[in-house]
Amino acid sequence: MKTRIMYIENKSGENDLIGDARIGRVTFSKTGKSIHYNGKTFQTLSGRGFKANYFDVETGEHYWISGCKKDGSDRLYGERLPIHIDEDAREGYWTEIRNLPSNLDKKSYKW
Repeated sequence: MKTRIMYIENKSGENDLIGDARIGRVTFSKTGKSIHYNGKTFQTLSGRGFKANYFDVETGEHYWISGCKKDGSDRLYGERLPIHIDEDAREGYWTEIRNLPSNLDKKSYKW
């Protein structure tokens, strides 16, 4: 199955505009209409969401899931809150996406 390192932000918290954010490796379904990450399955909102583009099929929670930006500015509103990086995505994120191999030991960052 195809995998990709992506930005994943939960938009269903107390403040639905700013949520917990991660950089992680996702797996795509064969059709590409759903994404699997950390035991969860996400399906596209197909333009029906507000500041979210996917939802968790089990809980209904909304998420923003997108490709990572090379400059690290992944949060929609530029909040200076931590973005955590999963262990299995860290090397690829810092070397291939950000081109900052000196940051390999960093488990999170604020942009």
